[in-house]
Amino acid sequence: MKILAIALKDIRHALRSTIGLVFMFGLPLMVTGMFYLMFGQAARSGSFELARIRVVVANEDLEAPRLQTGSGALPEGIKADTLSELVVAVLQSKDLADLLEVSLAPDATAARQVVDSQQAQVAVIIPSGFSKQFADINSQATVEFYQDPTLTIGPGIVRAILNRFMDSISGVKIAVDQVLDQTDADQVALVGQVIDAYLATSRTQTSNAADEFLEIHAPSGEVEETNPVLAIVAPIMGGMMVFYAFYTGVSTAESILEEDEQRTLPRLFTTPTSRQAILTGKFLAVFLTVSVQVVTLLVASHLIFGIDWGAPQAVAMLAGGIILVASSTGIFVNSLLKDTRQGGIIFGGVLTITGMLGMIRIFGSASSAAARMGDSVGLLVPQGWAVRGLVESLNRQPPAQVLPELLALLAWSCVFFTLGIWRFRKRYG
Repeated sequence: MKILAIALKDIRHALRSTIGLVFMFGLPLMVTGMFYLMFGQAARSGSFELARIRVVVANEDLEAPRLQTGSGALPEGIKADTLSELVVAVLQSKDLADLLEVSLAPDATAARQVVDSQQAQVAVIIPSGFSKQFADINSQATVEFYQDPTLTIGPGIVRAILNRFMDSISGVKIAVDQVLDQTDADQVALVGQVIDAYLATSRTQTSNAADEFLEIHAPSGEVEETNPVLAIVAPIMGGMMVFYAFYTGVSTAESILEEDEQRTLPRLFTTPTSRQAILTGKFLAVFLTVSVQVVTLLVASHLIFGIDWGAPQAVAMLAGGIILVASSTGIFVNSLLKDTRQGGIIFGGVLTITGMLGMIRIFGSASSAAARMGDSVGLLVPQGWAVRGLVESLNRQPPAQVLPELLALLAWSCVFFTLGIWRFRKRYG
């Protein structure tokens, strides 16, 4: 009973702090609400229509060698005599007409000026010698991508389309390289056949590019209406919840250092209550405070934004893992501090950096490189595992699918809790 009484006292103290309540509940919901309201009517109606992305293309590869392949190997409706013309033709294709509004510029300078004057969102510049560099096995052909720095969604989609197309034609170059390595000099004529066969095979995989980039498919046998706005807002809410849960864990455990500096903790140690019971009560307060925060945010975000967090079992498993790891982190971090003055470094530096690393997966989803970084660098910190598990749960994955993330969170918790308890008992033993 004494342990519970000490825990409840610390919880009441935490919930009476205005700044604490803002960090626990206000900021996560406010940040998510800002993203929710940014989409205006789309968020309220449950529909989302993306305006056509204005793209200007400058093809400076005017003396490019002709494509040595039959037109039947090219995607339907696309006509091009050179590789650079093929890039332009793909962007102007009917499959992307509902997504892209493509115009042409005479040169790179004019294309950049169109973007600078905000008449277009993206400029795609094909430099002189592009086709020749691509034809050279030992060279690398590049396309310049120039965008309005204030925009993210539109340029991100165009970049993804270009990356997909360039990866596709790069496969031709790899195939040719393999043929040249494995054939005799008198069989070079096979190269043309290889190119035709490769393009004919890849054509069926890229014929409906616009639909592949935007269409959302429900699992087989299910008809599911997906709100694209919530698909953006829900991961952000999950990231904010994880981010501030760690702040709550550290700040709540900091009460031990505060009472030590105010000399109330040493006086409490003189009472008949054992030191182990006192510390246990304070550790329990950390877990219960973070529990109140996480559960409240899960319920509030569902009621306010309509977020469906996924299967109840998966959500419960992840919520428990987040509570344990955030609380254990708070206990461990404070066991390393000498006084509360050092806490500013932790809040302003360590927690912010590790929190941002953990959320790379969310805010870097528009970039394939950032997404890959989120799946690797983000997992170096416990926040990354928590975010990854929440994203999988939001994608309606079964509980078994989030089990690796839960085990990782439990492992972090065990390490942090064990070290934190050991250091505190050594300090106040």
